Amino acid sequence: MINIIYKYICMTSLRNLLLLLLVLSTVTCAQLSKTAPTSTPEIPEVEQIDREFRAAWVATVANINWPSEPGLSIMDQKAEALLLLDLLEKNNFNAVIFQVRPQGDALYKSDLEPWSYYLTGQQGVGPEDPDFDPLDFWINEAHKRNIELHVWLNPYRAHHPSGGPVSEFSVVKTMPELVAELEGGYWWFIPTMKGTQDHSHAVVMDIVDRYDIDGVHFDDYFYPYPSYNGGKDFPDEKSWNAYQDSGGKLSKSDWRRNGVDTFIERLYDSIKKEKPHVKFGISPFGIWRPDHPKSIKGFDQHEVLFADARKWLREGWVDYYTPQLYWPINQIPQSFSTLLGWWKDQNVKERHLWPGMSIGRYQGERQRDEVVNQIMVTRGIVREAPGAVHWSIAPLVGDDTLQTALRNGPYRNSALVPASPWMSDQKKVDAPEITVDENGMGVRFEINQAKENMNAWIVYVKYGEDWIKEIVPRTQRLKRINIVREILADGEATQVLAEKVMVSYLNRSGIESDKQVFVIE
Repeated sequence: MINIIYKYICMTSLRNLLLLLLVLSTVTCAQLSKTAPTSTPEIPEVEQIDREFRAAWVATVANINWPSEPGLSIMDQKAEALLLLDLLEKNNFNAVIFQVRPQGDALYKSDLEPWSYYLTGQQGVGPEDPDFDPLDFWINEAHKRNIELHVWLNPYRAHHPSGGPVSEFSVVKTMPELVAELEGGYWWFIPTMKGTQDHSHAVVMDIVDRYDIDGVHFDDYFYPYPSYNGGKDFPDEKSWNAYQDSGGKLSKSDWRRNGVDTFIERLYDSIKKEKPHVKFGISPFGIWRPDHPKSIKGFDQHEVLFADARKWLREGWVDYYTPQLYWPINQIPQSFSTLLGWWKDQNVKERHLWPGMSIGRYQGERQRDEVVNQIMVTRGIVREAPGAVHWSIAPLVGDDTLQTALRNGPYRNSALVPASPWMSDQKKVDAPEITVDENGMGVRFEINQAKENMNAWIVYVKYGEDWIKEIVPRTQRLKRINIVREILADGEATQVLAEKVMVSYLNRSGIESDKQVFVIE
């Protein structure tokens, strides 16, 4: 303690020396009478931490974002992953949407599908260290940084032309009755077949069951875009004929859409039964149908991808929706803001509406302005629980000006993921159990809440008139707060004492608990 006092005297002004003596006496008193909750704690009014979903897609297909090429060493794969996660943390993102099934394969340990070509350069061949699980690594590192991890799967793509040769391990070889060959090297699961639906359902639920994920995410690849098959119709004549022979009455378009609808509804129900806190999100093409609303023109996913994306949202078969609104605000036939307003009108079950925005279509100042403006427009339209998903993480990597525009602009402060109250039967969450211990010039708090029910915990500390708020990762059980905080007042450094501490936690559905209040005496 003498050394601490001497070092402090050498570093501070005489003006603050009396305050130091006060601090030391405060610590001594606290050691005699341990800091504890007040007997009748009064919960102060404190401005809440911002709530906003801030995510980026990390694509593994064709090695778009990670890993940079097939066959990297595990050390290099980890280094690249940490670079991306550190970038998100630095810029106050709170979620990553990580592609784990790009082409009927796996970037994780699976007994249902082969190891991905994009990981090792050989489909069906795993990492050199059999104990290394890329998905497990991404989950753990994301959670250390207060970042949710949503697994992104393509439910129907069986082989991509960039994914190496069709190996003996490929689903094309092991499940030939379920797939169809397209032009250009693509293979596709036939969505109407029960075997396809059962297999894709099993793949998703295997991940939900075995991994501590925060969400499951599908993108816009349901039936393939026409360009994937030379403009020709999808080759599912055999199953269509079987349907008709069995007495089926639907038109071919409705039959195809019904197959996708059945799968989406079934999967949502299964996820909620297994782990209610795991979100299910879909990112469909941004236009449901042309002329919806009237000024909108463009591709008709309802009739070409056979995706009735409006129905899934209106039925509440999702927890969040991310229509791909990859156009600028002022592009009238596909206006970002006009389409977002239309999708909000369809959101009758009040699920989260977090649009996808393409941050790489423009460069320089125009890119920065469009990204920031779209975030602000989203906050204006989706006021209650805003958010956005950035396609993709690539434009952020190495672009300090874009990062600065976000970090000094709309993402200046950290934010919590908005709560999803329909996913939890806890409408009210009791305050956490806390163990308190003095530790030198600080106070240490240990949260005893069960990890399975906690997404993060929050520490509020009052120094003078200011409340300092910090989101603590669920992986961190201890948090030390300093009794003294240095602030600048009238150009001079001044020390302020901590007066009060409040601790709460978020359950896995994002609902904040009551606060436990402590007074520093």
